[in-house]
Amino acid sequence: QVQLVESGGGLVQAGGSLRLSCAASGRSFSSYGMGWFYQAPGKEREIVAGITRSGGSTYYADSVKGRFTISRDNAKNTVYLQMNSLNPEDTAVYFCAAASVGIPLSSRLYAFWGQGTQVTVSS
Repeated sequence: QVQLVESGGGLVQAGGSLRLSCAASGRSFSSYGMGWFYQAPGKEREIVAGITRSGGSTYYADSVKGRFTISRDNAKNTVYLQMNSLNPEDTAVYFCAAASVGIPLSSRLYAFWGQGTQVTVSS
């Protein structure tokens, strides 16, 4: 079991950067693959990026490839999402989540979720 708290969101101009952090508490952080999801009003929650337990493999949605980087530091119980070249279409609430196996693409397969952090990109 793990508890997740996101931070680092805010308002940024188009072309700018943000780094989101997800701090985990619990005894089994390294046992979980981690994902970042985003959700805009009226839309379904979708995966942005994912990373395996050891950080050896990653996944990115097509819309963020080359712009976003997911990483984790198991010693600090933290997963990060570095977001560069932001555009207004990236505006959403971003959530981190933990899964028991691999990097599931469906939000239904993640067992634990943070509360979300708002990212707003102005043009």
